[in-house]
Amino acid sequence: MSLSRIVMRLARNPGTELAGGDDHRGYTVVAPLTADGHLDLDGWHSSKDQCHVRRFAPDEDAVVGRLARRGTAWFFDYDGAASGDDEPVYRLGEHTFGVGDYVTVTDHDHRPLTYKVTEVSAA
Repeated sequence: MSLSRIVMRLARNPGTELAGGDDHRGYTVVAPLTADGHLDLDGWHSSKDQCHVRRFAPDEDAVVGRLARRGTAWFFDYDGAASGDDEPVYRLGEHTFGVGDYVTVTDHDHRPLTYKVTEVSAA
């Protein structure tokens, strides 16, 4: 099982202060993918300690967390203890991670924002 490095950058989000998107704001996720680009649940179970997320933005220090799952819901967790810092990812288990695909992340300010997958490579 191999891990992939997935880069998602903020896409256009009409109705927000980030309406035009921002290539300098987003996430880098390291996770196992299936051959068709979905998250590999079995692979995640066997390598979850290596699955992480890095949130980046020009106006803040990068924050590193982990890719986590509770029930069927996937989320980004930054402290491992409380759920107050979690960023849920809408239907993450159903998404494909190919360049050009879109993913919605509810950020730490509780706003659902759309991100575009811009890179997928071996981790």
